[in-house]
Amino acid sequence: MIIKDYHLSIGGQQVPTEETIPVYNKYTGEVLTHVAKAEKQHVYNAITEAQKCFKQDQLTAFQRYQILLKASELFQERREEFEITLVREVGKTIKDAKGELDRTIETLRLSAEEAKRITGEMIPLQAVEGADNRLGFTIRVPKGVIGAITPFNYPLLLAIHKIAPALASGNTVVVKPAPNTPVTTFQLVELFEEAGLPKGYVNVVNGGAEVGEWLLQDERIAMYSFTGSAGVGRYIKEKSGMRPVTLELGNNSPNIIHFDADLDQAAKLTASRSFNNAGQACISVQRLYVHNSVLDDFTEKYLSYVQQLKVGNPEEPDTDIGPMINEKEAIRVEQWVNEAISEGAVALTPILREGSLFYPAVLTQTTPNMKVVCQEVFAPVVAIIPYEDILEALESANQSDYGLQAGIFTRDLALALKAVKVLEYGGVIVNDVSTYRNDMMPYGGIKNSGIGKEGPRYTIEEMTDEKMVVINL
Repeated sequence: MIIKDYHLSIGGQQVPTEETIPVYNKYTGEVLTHVAKAEKQHVYNAITEAQKCFKQDQLTAFQRYQILLKASELFQERREEFEITLVREVGKTIKDAKGELDRTIETLRLSAEEAKRITGEMIPLQAVEGADNRLGFTIRVPKGVIGAITPFNYPLLLAIHKIAPALASGNTVVVKPAPNTPVTTFQLVELFEEAGLPKGYVNVVNGGAEVGEWLLQDERIAMYSFTGSAGVGRYIKEKSGMRPVTLELGNNSPNIIHFDADLDQAAKLTASRSFNNAGQACISVQRLYVHNSVLDDFTEKYLSYVQQLKVGNPEEPDTDIGPMINEKEAIRVEQWVNEAISEGAVALTPILREGSLFYPAVLTQTTPNMKVVCQEVFAPVVAIIPYEDILEALESANQSDYGLQAGIFTRDLALALKAVKVLEYGGVIVNDVSTYRNDMMPYGGIKNSGIGKEGPRYTIEEMTDEKMVVINL
């Protein structure tokens, strides 16, 4: 299937460019389409259009609600079109693409509802002597133009997690998608306009790191929302000055299997969620800490589930694991795994790569300094690590520069609550895997995993300013 070529979307107009970027089918390697590549003037123009729309302030809160709700309905009607685009431009399996559409639609609905709930709070100024005749309250106001930079692994959902709350709270957006998966972003802007969004409220500029740099340099961007690597996130924070940022970065998620866990449940959940999207999710299961007394039993159950997973063509409905984003990344992962094996790790599954397909790799006898343990592998690779004492497991789980989400399986409520307090992560999931994310919850990490929270209500708080109002009666 050849998708139509896409121009930049600036002020509601399709803007062609001299240079284009090919987008490939990640499984077949065929060219799907060519997408315009922005130059600096295009970025400037996109910000100008977004700023103009923001200053005009055309939409009421109820209108924003209606547009977002209508967009969710249009996504539902056209979900098959978006699913097949995700399968081809990302390499996502049909199963994973369907899940991304479900979550996209839900995030739009949640954002629509939040558009009607943006409030401040009453401030009891009378609690201070001499202020009896003063009334105090706060309101929340939009920041302005939001610069949104999205990743390749969930190009639709994570764009919606930035764009929908921005629109709900009265902001406008300039979005830069990942250049290897930009198609769904252009399609969603077309859908938004059909849902009634005025032209220029969302603008799309496509390209590489230089486009992000141009966004960062323009002082008219009021706030940046970025999902991607820790290195780039740190650079954005350093260069953004006084302007706020939200950064959703990496992780190398630990999941603890205690001796009292339901091993069948733990093995099934961890196996099924270790390799979604070919492991290319920042909260994918990467480190499994398993109590010595149940190590053999758990490992046997876990491997039995892993061996049932089908690797191959993502368009086939029974495929569980499709290709990685490109062969270069698959080669990197193969090198990391082979390096770990050369340093003493033992592979419990065959280490196999076919082009950009990398088959599930389960390792044991790893050490903390191996890349597959201490860095974000972002691939279908899991290390099973035994422990004897739970405090040892908690400490090992915390030995990471990242802190996005962690999981623990136990029937002991006191232990679970202790783990919640001790684990240095933005989210701790009990009796489920680190990959669990409900799109309404506050989602974000600490340490090198980022700053700020996503989830429509919490993103709206990030994207608005609280303004104090005092009335002297």
